[in-house]
Amino acid sequence: MEGLPLESLNSVGNCPTLVCTPILGTTVAQMLIQMRRANEIGADMVEIRLDYLRTFNPTPHLQTLISQSPLPTIVTYRPTWEGGKYEGDETKRQDVLRLAMELGADYIDVELQVADDFNRSICEKKPHNFKVIVSSHNFHNTPSAEAIGNLVARIQATGCDIAKIVTTASDITDCAHIFQIMVHSQIPTIGIVMGERGLISRLLSPKFGGYLTYGALEEDAISAPGQITVKNMLELYNFRLIKADTKVYGIIGKPVGHSKSPLLFNAAFKSVGLNSVYMHFLVDDVEKFFNTYSSPDFASGCSCTIPHKEVALKCMDEVDPIAKKIGAINNIVRRPDGKLIAFNTDYIGAITAIEDGLRGLDGAVPVVGSPLSGKMFVVLGAGGAGKSLAYGAAQKGARVVVANRTFERAKELAEKVGGKAMTLSEVESFHPEEGMVLANTTSVGMKPNIDQTPIPKHALVHYCLVFDAIYTPKDTKLLRDAKETGAAIVYGTEMLIRQGFEQYKNFTALPAPEDLFRQLMEKHA
Repeated sequence: MEGLPLESLNSVGNCPTLVCTPILGTTVAQMLIQMRRANEIGADMVEIRLDYLRTFNPTPHLQTLISQSPLPTIVTYRPTWEGGKYEGDETKRQDVLRLAMELGADYIDVELQVADDFNRSICEKKPHNFKVIVSSHNFHNTPSAEAIGNLVARIQATGCDIAKIVTTASDITDCAHIFQIMVHSQIPTIGIVMGERGLISRLLSPKFGGYLTYGALEEDAISAPGQITVKNMLELYNFRLIKADTKVYGIIGKPVGHSKSPLLFNAAFKSVGLNSVYMHFLVDDVEKFFNTYSSPDFASGCSCTIPHKEVALKCMDEVDPIAKKIGAINNIVRRPDGKLIAFNTDYIGAITAIEDGLRGLDGAVPVVGSPLSGKMFVVLGAGGAGKSLAYGAAQKGARVVVANRTFERAKELAEKVGGKAMTLSEVESFHPEEGMVLANTTSVGMKPNIDQTPIPKHALVHYCLVFDAIYTPKDTKLLRDAKETGAAIVYGTEMLIRQGFEQYKNFTALPAPEDLFRQLMEKHA
């Protein structure tokens, strides 16, 4: 990241970032079960959220929770005015926090608004190994780095041991402000940006010296927007392997959370010992993203998906000639000098999968060259993936037809590949011959709209093979219908896997672990 000197990580930043699991049970018994579960799944500490308890008797309940916790404890009694559930008397609330300290809690989380008074009240009673976290939560936005810096200075002035800044992401670049604060902070600092756009702030805490980050026990036990499970942190993102010099890769898209790419690439990186991590980047403005995260080890390489495959072109320093002709990219590599180089691996993945599908048809006659040669190839959609399929099929000698909701876009693409254009509504009655190939690149049928299809079932009888670029779900309604009409089908997962092989090679200059990719896709289909 430009202007972010990673070598300046202080001694705090060189310590492993801890994983804390919020304990949100409504009874003490539930909390004890959750604590044991947190220990089993690999958390380092637990945050006991007293404000979640329906009934609370301070002394016996705190004694039980603190003494029986298998992990170090943070005790938090969050009031409603700071996003919690406690609505009672403030003096009583702070009395409970002081009691927790006396009964052996390892940390107390207290809000900046009351931190001065609270810290003064315990200064002479504070146990040697006990630490106070002073926190500030902003549920509206993320202020400038300067404003956050001033906030940290105010927190530090309270005499706390650990500063905690939690903001809300309006854009993924908001995380950069928190990263800068964590790197430069003079005291241990927790920095979190809430929301899906802030996901990287939770996962990259070890890279920027964060004291701890939070991971949920289960997906239905989230204490803040954008929080993910400890299981995903440790297993999907290899959190324990992230260090200050870890290279960061990811997939740029909107939406992007459905992508299985992190599953594939993180497992592949780990299998060969590469010091790299791959994550979801929910990006609204591609140019702003690359301008903000511009160091060679941040956004070292990116996959690029809907809706950025075309607009990202203008941010590139170099574009592979084939990708330039298609007019869409899906693979970006940042060279050591910081320059961005773009490729299109979609067409390779999809076309090779379709060719293999045609070769496998019953009664298929072995042909020299591509089995697509001379075939009528109907592409639904004229976006980035549609361009890739249309260009790839034309290169193989297919007669391309492009159908799009907007006829002008279909016509523009069809003219580039020497094909025919029509609207999506015309496809149903288009059957000049039998044995055509259909390739859907629209989002019709994608989760959550899994009962939708871009073309009626009865129209599929004219196709010998149907491909759907959607892979969530794998078995789309279009493919189910096609199978019932007797057509061969090619799953979007096959395109994903094969284009992933090419991206991995571009990222790492290593051969892709093809068997591993396939095993993972099959396991997590």
